[in-house]
Amino acid sequence: MVHCFLIHTVCPVSALEAGDSRVLFSRVFGPDDASQDEALSAEERRALQRDKLLLVARQVLSSVSLSREASGRGLMEGVAAATDEATALQEADSGVQRLRAGDPFPGETSVLWLAVQSLAFSLVCLPHENLLLAEGTLRSLARHCLEHLRLLGLGSEVLLKVDRIDFLLSKLLPHGQLLFLNHRFTQSLEKDITAYMAK
Repeated sequence: MVHCFLIHTVCPVSALEAGDSRVLFSRVFGPDDASQDEALSAEERRALQRDKLLLVARQVLSSVSLSREASGRGLMEGVAAATDEATALQEADSGVQRLRAGDPFPGETSVLWLAVQSLAFSLVCLPHENLLLAEGTLRSLARHCLEHLRLLGLGSEVLLKVDRIDFLLSKLLPHGQLLFLNHRFTQSLEKDITAYMAK
C-alpha cells in the first residue's frame, strides 16, 4: 500500500530558505499515525502530519540535489533543461530511498521520487510494496499531471487543480492501492481520464 503521494518543489523558491521545499499537494491514504494519540487536538494532528510530509519533501530535495550534481548539472539547470512536458518527463531524475522507522513515520517506508524540472512527485510506500509497480504508477501520475494540468507552465496553480489531481489518484491509485493493469484496462482508464480532463 502507498502511504502518501506528494507534489513539491525541488528548486529554490524566494520565500524559502536554502535546502527547503514547499509541499504543493499531498494526499495521505489510510489512517493518520497521529490520530491514535487522543491527547492531541485536531489542529496538533494536522501540524504533525504537515511536518512529516515536509520532512519527506526535504529528504527528496536532498536526493534530487545529489543526483543532479552527480550528473554534472546544478539544481537550477534541471529547471531550464526541457521545454515541453513530454521532453521534461523523459529527462526527469528519479530515485528511491529508504526511511528508517521513526524518520518520520512509525514504521520503515520507501520513498520513490520523480523530479521534473522544478517539481517532484513522490510516493511513500510500505516496505513490502512492489517498487517496480510503484514506479510505473508514479510515472503515470506524473505524466497525466503534466499533460493535462500543465504544472510546468508559468503561473500554474496546483491548488486550483486539486479536484483533478484527486480524480487521477482515484483512478490510478485508489485508496492507496497499487494496481496491476493490463492493456485493455489501461486504455479504458486513459479514456476516462481524457474525458474528465476535457471538462
